[in-house]
Amino acid sequence: MSALMVVLGAAVGAPVRFLVDLELKRRFGEGFPWGTLAVNVVGSLALGSLLALPLSPELSALLGVGLCGALTTYSTFAYETVQLSRTGSRGRALVNVLAHLCLGVGSAWVGLTVAGALLG
Repeated sequence: MSALMVVLGAAVGAPVRFLVDLELKRRFGEGFPWGTLAVNVVGSLALGSLLALPLSPELSALLGVGLCGALTTYSTFAYETVQLSRTGSRGRALVNVLAHLCLGVGSAWVGLTVAGALLG
């Protein structure tokens, strides 16, 4: 049952990631990977929040592994960072790494902390 839940969550998370990336490229151009940063930060916040909740294994598989796992993307982050560096945008590559690290980990911490506090 858990594998099916992961598939169902991923069926939502992956298209959302794709659409967010397309929209942010349309709005801001392709000079910086805003879409990847956005989905990784939102996904980290969501996963941090979910981890504070008493969820069933099935719901954890659906929302945590499936949805958040497919919404976020480490491989695209890595690829885009390398591409920025290779095309002479080393400063942007560094900003991308620092933004993902600080905002990603920070948002997971905020999600876990806030959801945990709300649960009492």
